[in-house]
Amino acid sequence: MGVNQPTALEHVLITTKVEKVINWARASSVWPMTFGLACCAIEMMAAGASKFDFDRFGAGIFRATPRQSDLMIVAGTVTYKMAPVIKKLYDQMPEPKWVIAMGSCATAGGPFDSYHTIQGVDKVVPVDVYIPGCPPRPESLIYGFMKLQDKIMTSSIADRYKDIFEEVG
Repeated sequence: MGVNQPTALEHVLITTKVEKVINWARASSVWPMTFGLACCAIEMMAAGASKFDFDRFGAGIFRATPRQSDLMIVAGTVTYKMAPVIKKLYDQMPEPKWVIAMGSCATAGGPFDSYHTIQGVDKVVPVDVYIPGCPPRPESLIYGFMKLQDKIMTSSIADRYKDIFEEVG
């Protein structure tokens, strides 16, 4: 077979919905924001290291600014003093945006049932995936990220922007 001769792959026609292609692109190129609050952040950093290689799932570029990221991984204890900062950073993220609550402190306050600790980051921002554990292993973060990718793949663009469509229409 020569270089100019056609192969079987040149005559393949693929049909799909545009929404599925967009969801595949979004799920395959999620950019998380570096936002570690406590000991869970060490496990989050380990997930990005060479042993676990978070990058093979399309999320290896941790961003230091909310304007360039679409995933906030809240890893650690959320205090009332930190809650406005979390909300402000979440509001600065472009749409579509997702949140992963990593660890028992971020999901439910952990062992800190006191006056200064929020009993779950979902009281501040909407959470898409909860990862339990104290601290959760990097494998748990990778599994939670894969569940987020599944959620992104099955999401509908119309459902995501229905508030905008209702205001216009």
